[in-house]
Amino acid sequence: MRYFEKISFEQFKKDIKDDIDLYNNYLLPKRATRNSAGYDFFAIDDIVIKPGEIVKIPTGYKAKFNSDEALLLIMRSGLGFKYNLRLTNQVGLIESDYYNNETNEGHMWFSIQNEGDKEINISKNKAYGQGVFINFLITDNDNTTDIRKGGIGSTDRRDEK
Repeated sequence: MRYFEKISFEQFKKDIKDDIDLYNNYLLPKRATRNSAGYDFFAIDDIVIKPGEIVKIPTGYKAKFNSDEALLLIMRSGLGFKYNLRLTNQVGLIESDYYNNETNEGHMWFSIQNEGDKEINISKNKAYGQGVFINFLITDNDNTTDIRKGGIGSTDRRDEK
């Protein structure tokens, strides 16, 4: 089982805007062609990124997928190649237990930096990023039993008890 869905309207109001029309009308990720590896992520609203600026973009999405899979968040290659836009973390890694976490429902974000010399405008409903599902392996002697207790960066905080 693997799918994208919108975050709840309550989470949308917290992270984005109290606008039910905007919530009801933004696009879920989809592949551009039948052989596309990535699911395009679409801008909920217009985005402007000035040279040198970092912009955090809420996707409005969460993803449900199998426990032996991960979701990689990457820039659309055309935006990186043509305009020098980069993810600030280079590649986002979403694990299956991020879905419906207690902090933010599994709401995924992009943090994009404009390393070019021109202002970049990404219009509403324009694809800016992609999500690629992958399988991963673990070692034979892995015995991890910890569970996620929050959203972004929460696995770093498990020892802060």
